[in-house]
Amino acid sequence: MRTFVGMILGALLLVFGVYVYDSMRTSSVASGQVAQASRTLVNWDVVAEDWKALKTRAHDDWVKLSSR
Repeated sequence: MRTFVGMILGALLLVFGVYVYDSMRTSSVASGQVAQASRTLVNWDVVAEDWKALKTRAHDDWVKLSSR
């Protein structure tokens, strides 16, 4: 059980770390005179759309299962 919880926490920490890294590289604070043009590691717009589709599908499936 500890291993499973550790894997979940590690995955969450990884996603949080990548999000913070991307937001710092593309923030207005980090785009001063010495900032380099850089791309983000993750296309967060696509992630948001996929997350919304996943939530919608899960909700629809839950409604379908609970109506039986």
